[in-house]
Amino acid sequence: MTDRADATAYRAGFACLVGRPNAGKSTLTNALVGEKVAITSSKPQTTRHTIRGICTTDAFQLVLVDTPGLHRPRTLLGERLNDLVRETLLEVDVVGFCLPADQRVGPGDEFIAAELVELKRAKRTPVVALATKSDLVTRDRLAQHLMAIDGVGEWDAIVPCSATQGTQVDDVRGVLASYLPLSPALYPDEARSDEPVDVMIAELVREAALEGVRDELPHSLAVVVDEIVPRADRPEGRPMSDVRVTVYVERDSQKAIIIGRGGARLRSIGSTSRAAIERILGVKVFLDLHVKVAKDWQRDPKQLQRLGF
Repeated sequence: MTDRADATAYRAGFACLVGRPNAGKSTLTNALVGEKVAITSSKPQTTRHTIRGICTTDAFQLVLVDTPGLHRPRTLLGERLNDLVRETLLEVDVVGFCLPADQRVGPGDEFIAAELVELKRAKRTPVVALATKSDLVTRDRLAQHLMAIDGVGEWDAIVPCSATQGTQVDDVRGVLASYLPLSPALYPDEARSDEPVDVMIAELVREAALEGVRDELPHSLAVVVDEIVPRADRPEGRPMSDVRVTVYVERDSQKAIIIGRGGARLRSIGSTSRAAIERILGVKVFLDLHVKVAKDWQRDPKQLQRLGF
C-alpha cells in the first residue's frame, strides 16, 4: 500500500483528456500513468473507447479517461464517438485540453474550445490547456503557440509538455490532481486500468493493424475478441490460452490490405500484438486472427451495435 501521511488531505477523482484527433491524448495518458494503457498511432481517430488509466501517489489518485478526438462527424460512428466524449465530460472533475505545439491552433481546436467554454459555464468544471508535443518545436514557436492557446478560451492553467520526452509530465499530473476533490482512493493502489481484458486485447490488435496503412483505413477498422479460452492438457507450469479475434473492415480492398501479400501483413499484426497480449494475460498465447468484411458498418446502426458502438 502507498504510505499516506495525511489521509484527510488525499485527493482522488477523474480527469478527461480531450482534443482533436492525433493531438497526443493517448500518448500523454500512457506517460501520466507510467505504462501503456491506451493505444497510440500516427493515424487520427485511433481511440474508440474511453480508457481509464490510473496513477496513484501518496498524495492523490488521478484516474485518466482518454476519449476519441472530438470532431465534426461525417458518419453515424462519428456522431456516436462525439456523444461519448460529451457524456464523459459531464462526469469528470477536471478536463485537460490537448493542443499539439507542432500544429497551429485551428478551426478544430476552436470547435472544441467553444464546447469546453459551455461546459465551464454549465458545471464549472476546471479546464487545463495542455500544449502537447512541445519537443517538436523551437522555444519561440512554443511561446507563440501558448499565446494562441490563451486566445481561444479562459483556461484555469496552461502547461506545455512532451509525453514522448517526459518533459513537464510531472507538472501536468500535479496540476490536474490539484483540481480533484478530497477523497479516499477510488481504486486499489496497484491498479493501472479498469478496462476489461477483451477490450484491451482488441485495442492492441487494432493498434498493430493501423501501423503503416493508408489514411482511409483507420475509420473503417473494428476489432472484436470472439473468445479467450485456456488450452486444456498443457504441461504443469506452462499454461496457454487460445485467443480468437476478428478484424472487421468495410470493403474487400481493405481486407486485402490487412491480409497483405501471401498473408504477410496479417502475420506481422499477429506477432506484434501477441507479445503485448501475453503481457496482459500472463501466459503464452495462440492468437487466431480472422479478417471479415462488414459493408459500410460505420453507417449501419445494427452493425454498430454488434461491434460495440
